[in-house]
Amino acid sequence: MTPDSAAAAGDETRGRVADLAAEDAGGLSTDLLGDFLDVLTSAVADGRPLSRRQLRTLRTHGDAAALQGVALRALLDLYLSSAWRLWRTLPAVVDAERNPNAVVTAGEVMLHAVDDAVAELTEGFQLARRTLVRAEVSARREFVDDVLSGSADIAGVMGRAENFGLDLSGPHAVVVVAASTPFTDGGAVITDVERAVEGRKADSETLVASKEGRLVVVFAAPDRTAVEYVVDRVRTATERRNDTTGWVRRIGVGRTGPSVTGVASSYREALDALDLAAKLGLDTPVVDARELLVYRVLLDDRPAITDLVQTVLTPLLSARGGAEPLLDTLFTYFGTGGNSAMTARSMHLSVRAVTYRLARVAELTGHDVNEPSERFALQTAVYGARLLGWPTAD
Repeated sequence: MTPDSAAAAGDETRGRVADLAAEDAGGLSTDLLGDFLDVLTSAVADGRPLSRRQLRTLRTHGDAAALQGVALRALLDLYLSSAWRLWRTLPAVVDAERNPNAVVTAGEVMLHAVDDAVAELTEGFQLARRTLVRAEVSARREFVDDVLSGSADIAGVMGRAENFGLDLSGPHAVVVVAASTPFTDGGAVITDVERAVEGRKADSETLVASKEGRLVVVFAAPDRTAVEYVVDRVRTATERRNDTTGWVRRIGVGRTGPSVTGVASSYREALDALDLAAKLGLDTPVVDARELLVYRVLLDDRPAITDLVQTVLTPLLSARGGAEPLLDTLFTYFGTGGNSAMTARSMHLSVRAVTYRLARVAELTGHDVNEPSERFALQTAVYGARLLGWPTAD
């Protein structure tokens, strides 16, 4: 056999080896091997390890595989399968009976070369994946900020939404979870909520992320049933994480709206719901923006509600102990539907003490809770005071 024909036969053999190894690795492209089989054959024939240049080339192959989305396990399977298939075709192995010692040397060189190759492939792959992950995290964070702010280019945000599994052309809603311990994107609760909301098939349009220490869930909301389902799943998933003493969380639900503007509006409403619930001292774990619209109406005309609070409630400042005890009594009284006994139990007071305080309010303000017209003005002023933080806040 002439040198040219021997070289051609060797090329054909290595081609078959590469094809079979690619099948073993799940059908990967043999291009990912580059000239690895030629380099390996030469290294074994010369009895030398792979050079630095050859190792750098292998690292670029690992980088390329990561960029193509190839799994590291599949990539290593491709190289290891090609190596053990190539082994039986090497001249030193074919002529083992004539020169047994050459097989030992060839095996040592082969193992050394494959070991170095795997190390370089893995490092190149992992470095590339790390870069990709950082880029993906950055892009995701930027998208979350843009879609929730509502100030970014709408067409651009809708186009980018497809990369995160969202079609913002339809109605969407936002749920925001606030807790005593801030949420972070790397926290396990993010994964728990994603799995709970997406379900077994993971085919729902959902985006779960953290924003300023809160957990935010953006989801498709074609009807009220979808909203109730997501709220229930978020509540269940976060309850499972309630394994820390003192851990408290509250869920705010925004109203459904179309497109990017609907998402941004729903997000703001969910935040407002959490804020109003805190100011009003609501103890319910889920606060829906729809149910708090009356309080938003009060705040929308801040000068008017401020004037009402000051006009109706300022006389309470002259009471012994200040206005706060009387305000707390009024707030609890209205919250119980005007039931003095329930108010007393809730505040750990006697019914007589509650009755006395209500009478004192009527005496100072001129508004009696037993008179419907006077009660309405008084109740509106009391809730306005809670929302404004009066009299502590100016």
